[in-house]
Amino acid sequence: MTIRCNSYYTATLNQDTDYPPLQGRHKVDVVIIGGGFTGVATAVELAEKGLKVAIVESHKIGWGATGRNGGQVTGSLSGDGAMRKQMRAKLGDDVDDFIWHLRWRGHEIIRQRVEKYAIQCDLKHGHLHAAYKPSHMVDLRKDYDEAVRRGLGDEVSLLDRNQVRDLLQSELYHGAIKNTRNLHLHPLNLCIGEARAAESLGALIFENSEVLEIIHGDNPGVRTAHGQIDASQVMLAGDVYHKLEPGQLKGKIFPAMGGIVTTAPLGDLAKQINPEDLAVYDCRFVLDYYRLTADGRLLFGGGANYSGKDSRDIAAELRPCIERTFPALKGVPIDYQWSCAMGIVINRIPQLGKLSDNVWYCQGYSGHGIATTHIMGEIMSRAITGQMEQFDTFAACQHIRVPMGDLLGNPLLAAGMWYYQMLERLR
Repeated sequence: MTIRCNSYYTATLNQDTDYPPLQGRHKVDVVIIGGGFTGVATAVELAEKGLKVAIVESHKIGWGATGRNGGQVTGSLSGDGAMRKQMRAKLGDDVDDFIWHLRWRGHEIIRQRVEKYAIQCDLKHGHLHAAYKPSHMVDLRKDYDEAVRRGLGDEVSLLDRNQVRDLLQSELYHGAIKNTRNLHLHPLNLCIGEARAAESLGALIFENSEVLEIIHGDNPGVRTAHGQIDASQVMLAGDVYHKLEPGQLKGKIFPAMGGIVTTAPLGDLAKQINPEDLAVYDCRFVLDYYRLTADGRLLFGGGANYSGKDSRDIAAELRPCIERTFPALKGVPIDYQWSCAMGIVINRIPQLGKLSDNVWYCQGYSGHGIATTHIMGEIMSRAITGQMEQFDTFAACQHIRVPMGDLLGNPLLAAGMWYYQMLERLR
C-alpha cells in the first residue's frame, strides 16, 4: 500500500483517501489512468456531462506533483512563446487572444469548482511577480501594460522597490507586479475534494492499481494485476510518473526535481514578513517561490534538479535562500521537506494527442501545473465528447523527441538550464 510523502500537505489533509484497488472487470464510458489534477479534473468535467468515468491510480489520489507543488495558481503559461509561433499557422491573428484567454481559464474553473462542491483548500487571492534584478522590470512593465490593455487594470499594480518593501520584509526585489486575480491554495486538499466531487457524480476511483497494459483496438481498456476496465475511450494522464506506451511517448517528457520546505509556525512574524498574505515568485529562469500557509508557516520552494534524482537534503539547500529573502527568519525551524517531480517538455508546450483511435494522452506542464491541468481537463473532456477544436490546436504542435529518453533527455535539460542561467547573469 502506498504511503504519502512526509509533506506539510499530507500533515494537513482534511481527509485522506481510501479507495479500493481495482479487482474484477468493470465497464465505463471513459477510463482515466492517473489520479492527479489532469485525470481528476477531466473526470469531473466528463462526469458533469453525464458520462460514466473511472480513474485508475498507481498510488493514491494526488500522490505525485499534484499534491507536492507550491500551491500557486497564476496566469503564466509555460511555453507561451513557443505556442504563439506554432499555433499562428492554425489560428492566424487570433493566436494572441487565444493564449491570453487560455491563461486565465484555469482560475475560473478552480474558483467555480471550489464553490460548487464546497471544497476546503485554503483558497486565497493575491500574488507578486517580483523583479530579482533591475533589468527584470523591463519585462514586468510590458506584462503590466498588456494586462491593463486587456482589462485587468483593477486587478494588477506595477510596484517600485519601496512599494514592494511595504508588502514584504525583504530587500531583495527591485519592483513587482501585484496581481489580485492570481490564487494560492492547498493543492492536495483541492485534488481530493475534486475526486470526491467526481465520485458523487458516479465516477469509480481505484487506488494502488498500477496499469500494466493499455488495450487498443475496437474494445479499448486498461489491465492491472487484478482487474480490467473496458471503456469506449481511454485517457492516459500520468504525466512523468509512468512508463506506459514507450513506443510513442518515450523521450517526450522528462522529470525535474523541485524541493520545497515548510517552516514551523511563525506566529506574529508571518504578518510581519508578508502582511497581505501574498504568494510570490521571482523573475529568474531558476526561481524561488513561496507563500504563507493557513496556519502561518512559510512554504518555500526553489531551484530545480534536472538530473531526475532527488536532492539529499532539501532543507540545507533552501535555508540560505529563505534567510537571504527574509533575514528575520534566520535560524527558523523547518518542520517539513519534500521533493516534487515536474514533467518538463523541451519546448514547454503541454502535450495533447492520441495514441490510437480511442486512446488519448495529456501531459507536460513544466512547473505550471495547477491552472494548466484544469484548462487541459476541460479541453480533453470536450475532445472526448466530440468538440475537437482546442484539442486539435494543441495536438498540431510539434515536439522534440529525444533519443534514449531520460538517459539523454535529463542531461540536455541540465545543459539548457545552465545556458539560460548564464544568459540570466548577463541581463
